Amino acid sequence: MRYNRLGRTALTVSELSFGAAPLGSVYGAFAEQDGIDAVHTALDLGINFFDVAPYYGATTAESALGRALRGVDRDSYLLATKVGRYGAADFDFGAERVKGSVTESLDRLGTDHLDLIQCHDIEFGSLDRIVEETLPALRELQQAGLVRYVGITGYPLPVLGYVAARTPVDSVLSYCRHTLHDRRLAGWKHRFATYGTGVINASPLAMGALTARGAPDWHPGSAELRERCAAAAELCGAAGVDLAKLALQFSVSTTHAATTLVGTHDPDDVRRNVAWLAEPMDRELLIRVEACLEPVRDRGWTSGRAAVRGPGERA
Repeated sequence: MRYNRLGRTALTVSELSFGAAPLGSVYGAFAEQDGIDAVHTALDLGINFFDVAPYYGATTAESALGRALRGVDRDSYLLATKVGRYGAADFDFGAERVKGSVTESLDRLGTDHLDLIQCHDIEFGSLDRIVEETLPALRELQQAGLVRYVGITGYPLPVLGYVAARTPVDSVLSYCRHTLHDRRLAGWKHRFATYGTGVINASPLAMGALTARGAPDWHPGSAELRERCAAAAELCGAAGVDLAKLALQFSVSTTHAATTLVGTHDPDDVRRNVAWLAEPMDRELLIRVEACLEPVRDRGWTSGRAAVRGPGERA
């Protein structure tokens, strides 16, 4: 396992990190012991960064992660959660609410501090309010020792860049933006580096689209995107390779981000993902998959309120 510094913070994160959203059953039910075993397996294999949010499973992911980490040396892992999003349409970036949210998260996670607190999906809020109220409130918690660093998350890259340009943020979490079909995060490398902002690359499998199973019913991608990803999965399957393997290898090996975040509640998935990173990538297969996905290259979807998506964002 390789480790990288997250921006200008003092956090050294594993190149592969653990997304705890599945611990909230957002991708289906699972046995809690499997989730606990997945967390412990990740730790045993050198993964040290765990990301969660109150939104995942209506707080159940945080509670499950807290139970999994009970008794584990707090200095052996880094813990990140979020504020501001609590339901599909429940957003509150007010100062008092986010402060209370941090306190609640600390209790569910069974810890006295968070290594990183993040404003969750900022494209659904007022960017002025996030800059002028939310982030200052979180900096107060930083001064009080409850959080070590403060970041933002979201889908539209111009929105993340806009906020990072207006006020210092320690990290940005960008999802589905450094994958086999969408590589627009790379275009922001130098800008975020100039700001001193660390980058977390999330969802290299494009929320399930770049897997043999395919995109879930709720996936926001277009029909053409789903079809092309399914075709890529068939192409890989014919070659005896899991599309998810190629997608993960590509995303981790080519990203400028400090860490790539992958969600799971299965210890076998953790072992498989770590093993995949140690194997060479099939370059010839990559060329064929890239050709298959070329018609949907750098095409995504819209997210958030239209007024705050930012200029230059193409679905």
